[in-house]
Amino acid sequence: MKPIAALFLIAFFFASCHHKKVENTTAQSTNTDDMSYKVLKKIKIGGEGGWDYAAFDSVNRRLFISHSTKVDVLDVDKEQLAGEIPNTPGVHGIAFDYELNKGYTSNGKDSSVTVFDLKSLKVLRKVDVTGSNPDCIVYDPYSKRVLTFNGKSNNATVIDAQTDNVIATIPLIGKPEFAVADLNGRVYVNIEDKSKIAVIDSKEPRLLYNWDLDTTLKEPSGLSYDLTYKNLFVGCGNKKMAMVGTNNFRDRYVCAIGEHVDATAFNTTNGMAFASCGDGTLTIIKELGKDTCSKKPVIVITQKGARTMALDEKRDRVYLPVADFGPPEATEPGKKERPSIVPGTFSIIIIGKK
Repeated sequence: MKPIAALFLIAFFFASCHHKKVENTTAQSTNTDDMSYKVLKKIKIGGEGGWDYAAFDSVNRRLFISHSTKVDVLDVDKEQLAGEIPNTPGVHGIAFDYELNKGYTSNGKDSSVTVFDLKSLKVLRKVDVTGSNPDCIVYDPYSKRVLTFNGKSNNATVIDAQTDNVIATIPLIGKPEFAVADLNGRVYVNIEDKSKIAVIDSKEPRLLYNWDLDTTLKEPSGLSYDLTYKNLFVGCGNKKMAMVGTNNFRDRYVCAIGEHVDATAFNTTNGMAFASCGDGTLTIIKELGKDTCSKKPVIVITQKGARTMALDEKRDRVYLPVADFGPPEATEPGKKERPSIVPGTFSIIIIGKK
């Protein structure tokens, strides 16, 4: 994912949506109870440094949050820190293998994966990946393999979860962003700079093909999957989220979202899809069937920089990491300025209905 500590423009773009068309009309929240999402609270984590992905452990009910050189672990029911995974420099993503009770982090700065015990949080080993800057990381229970998607080397590393050994490297045609497994031997990954979705056979393992997104969809970042209708929810850099069918990779539904999207999530229990954006908006739509969604999205105002998230499907809650920003910090010549992160302000915003 893109670095969180970037200079964002506050530009709230509200729009109603319908099948294959986006209109510039102000979205209004519906009056139905199933769409009445709001900010419930904000939990302070503290510490220093930037962040990227968050991942929800549904078995142990803990939230794992990448945070600079470590992973903070939050007990969401007690609303307090349960521990951390240390020494994960430039950590991006977290994945879970419940069968073997293991977790995995992708560490961008030293191009490694940290393997840890999912219950005790004890670090078990480190694995060097076959690429540079592993970003997204996915565990595929079908093949029992872990895949990292390496943002600077345009490839994927495949790790056998039984042995934690690297078994393959898959070349990709561009920069990979988020990926999801369909639990039936396919892994889908956004190729951000090519506006494509790569399809990987996780068992072989190998790249099967690259699908072009619709020409109206640019710079795909966030990605989530609906197991029922086999739809992908793709968050794009040109302020759109699309529901894309995996049978033909054509968009079945498109809606406008905010700027700087970095994550989408889908709740299989109630059909809700979410897109979190760095401009401080969370867009929510409801899947009504294979080819359609609710016409009017709900927009929840979050906080500038809250562009990644994790979903607790059981309680239907969204968790968004965020912090306050200060004056621009020094950067290398030729690079864009980025605002500093105010120490001690790192927090989790909770979105839900009650």
